[in-house]
Amino acid sequence: MSWVVRMLVVLPALAAAIGLLVGRRRALAAGVAVATSASVAVLGLIQWVAPSGTDDIDTLGRLPLGDLSVPLHLWSDPTSGLVSFVVALVVLGIQVFTAWYLRDDHRYGRFAATVSLFAAGMLLLVQAGDLVLVLVGWEIMGWCSWLLIGHDSERPAARRAAYKAFLVTRVADIGMVVGIVALSVRVRSTDLLAVLTATGDRTLLTVGLVGVVIGVAGKSGLVPFHDWLPDAMEGPTPASALIHAATMVAAGTYVIARLFPLYAENDAARTLLAILAAVTMVYAALVALAQTDLKRMLAYSTLSQIAIMLSALAAAPAELGPGAGISHLIGHAFFKALLFLGAGWLSVLAGATALAALRGRLRPTGALRWSMGLGLAALAGVPPLIGFFTKDTVIDAALEGATSGGGFRAWLVVVALFVTVVLTAAYCTRAWLLLDTPVAATGGLPTSVAAVVAEEDVAVVTTADTADDAEIERVHAHGHAAITLPAALVVSVLAALTVVGTLFLTSLRGGLHVGLLSALLSVLLVAGAAYAVWSLSDRGRVDVADLIPDHVREPAVRGFGVDTAYVGVGRAVTAVARLVVALDRDVVDAYPRATAVVARAAGRAGERSHRGVPSLSLLSLLAGVVLVAILGVTAWR
Repeated sequence: MSWVVRMLVVLPALAAAIGLLVGRRRALAAGVAVATSASVAVLGLIQWVAPSGTDDIDTLGRLPLGDLSVPLHLWSDPTSGLVSFVVALVVLGIQVFTAWYLRDDHRYGRFAATVSLFAAGMLLLVQAGDLVLVLVGWEIMGWCSWLLIGHDSERPAARRAAYKAFLVTRVADIGMVVGIVALSVRVRSTDLLAVLTATGDRTLLTVGLVGVVIGVAGKSGLVPFHDWLPDAMEGPTPASALIHAATMVAAGTYVIARLFPLYAENDAARTLLAILAAVTMVYAALVALAQTDLKRMLAYSTLSQIAIMLSALAAAPAELGPGAGISHLIGHAFFKALLFLGAGWLSVLAGATALAALRGRLRPTGALRWSMGLGLAALAGVPPLIGFFTKDTVIDAALEGATSGGGFRAWLVVVALFVTVVLTAAYCTRAWLLLDTPVAATGGLPTSVAAVVAEEDVAVVTTADTADDAEIERVHAHGHAAITLPAALVVSVLAALTVVGTLFLTSLRGGLHVGLLSALLSVLLVAGAAYAVWSLSDRGRVDVADLIPDHVREPAVRGFGVDTAYVGVGRAVTAVARLVVALDRDVVDAYPRATAVVARAAGRAGERSHRGVPSLSLLSLLAGVVLVAILGVTAWR
């Protein structure tokens, strides 16, 4: 089993290196990316189904760092096996889909290689039994996300989004580094088992766990680090599917799940996590309801769903373990990858990602229509899809935590979860009605008039609110080939996994724990929200979001000015940096420079006081020395 775990990490890293070398040969680059991803998926399946317990796998030996033990071990157990398989399966689907989606992109080879490296970073994090390896995988994904988001680097919007993601997550990663250092110093080891089992300084433990929460908040897009994720939609759709589904933004859930025994005993860190998760899930769901672009709606949905995963880890009692959070991570990987790839397919058909431009475009698409329908239903939590079981497992875990002494923290999570259930069902219903209701039915107008109105609306929205300008330019300028069978099959398989994927969770401890009353209440809330949206939209003839006042909706579409706040913080930091430079140059360095100035002035004064012509006494002295030397030599002879 140890060789399987090692190859899970090594193979995608090798694929990335080979992919860069053969990047100009598109067919070969695609073959390497897809074949390697398929091999990694098989290895992940082997690790998951193989009857083994927990294995501590030696890799490179220990780093010589004095009395700090750094074993660099990998760690294999049923949880890491299941998550590795799901990650590998999603990455395989994305690689197959990308081969069609970026068919005319001359940098496809570089993109596919970056996806492989991204997968290597995630799999390293999943298999890591050492905090140093966790950090290495964490940072690899951060760097790769910058490359993928900024793939269309000739576009200023893509470059800005990439740098924004990089800077925001790097700032939050300061907390992650501090947290890992604190946890390691506490036990004098970076070994994960040692960190989990050792006793030590409680203050260092709290600092470490809070630091990890801050790092996770950055990568997972929790408030106040959330605004980079919607802007990440400037990258190609497969990049959005990769980042949002089962890798980077979900990595924080996995890290905290690994450290769950420590969090279960630390109220300060769990309370911080609960507050951030509760605020994020409700806020992001509200903003998703107002979005005018499909990809940005899905991005805000990701923020909300990641917060749901983390809320399970913040509220679940210790005896339940982290299974509820991991369960929703797996379910979310399937239906969110499905929705993003489906959105990419639909954007190629329509030449846009704005909801107004996509109005009614799903109706004639066959397999894509039912696939997107299943994805939105799973996201909303409709039974018997996987999203229903994973979401209600989280709700039941939070309720059990609240009723078993979880206090304010757990009840806050419970209330936020039920509010989010309503909002999620609302924006999923709205999206489905818009995508599946023909434009000609809009507003009860005659077909010809409605078509003119719709075209005008599309023209306005697609030029102002689209999140995928590069794809629109590609479609409008060059067209796009019909989807290939493998790419279409990927979407269909992901749709099927939203139905049968619940079976994956039976092997996960605490992965399926649905309470009857909480599930019934959840279903009623979903049905009530869907019916309300259906009624308010006049059976889909109007957009329910248009009922939101303009002075509220327009700021919501733009994220309530958080981007402006980021710019303000950046300018403040720059101003402070300039002040520090000025103080260092004009105040701190003034004393050494003043000493140099004084010495230079004294030298110049001495130079001016000394005559340039040698004195008569000096000449006489030199002549005498020469004469004595001559006499001495002569007398010696």
